[in-house]
Amino acid sequence: MYSLEELREFFKDDLFATKMLGARIIEAHDDYAKCSFEINENHQNAKGFLMGGATFTLADFTFAVATNQHEEYNTLSISANISFMRVTNGKTLYAEAIKLRNGKTTCFYDVNVYDDLGVMIAKVNICGTHILKK
Repeated sequence: MYSLEELREFFKDDLFATKMLGARIIEAHDDYAKCSFEINENHQNAKGFLMGGATFTLADFTFAVATNQHEEYNTLSISANISFMRVTNGKTLYAEAIKLRNGKTTCFYDVNVYDDLGVMIAKVNICGTHILKK
């Protein structure tokens, strides 16, 4: 398993999530991760609400951090389903990736997305596949 600092160092090169979105890894251990980003005007849609793509990017990034803690394989998402529940009035968005099952070749995670006001914004179910490192 990689340390939190090693994960932060590795994922700094995930430029869309870290540079464009501003995603930060808050916590990561034992196939779990918690990440966040500060919401700003660049994350808004034409109506002035948080863009759904920003919410999904945070969830997908958090899944990646949770599932790529193993030295023997890489994990890629192969399917995802997002359910948007509320519009946020918060200033920060958080996501927590929680392992449901981690098998030999696939894994299943729930990713809960909520804001700094404690409001559940979205729920994402993600399935990933493990690719052995050479």
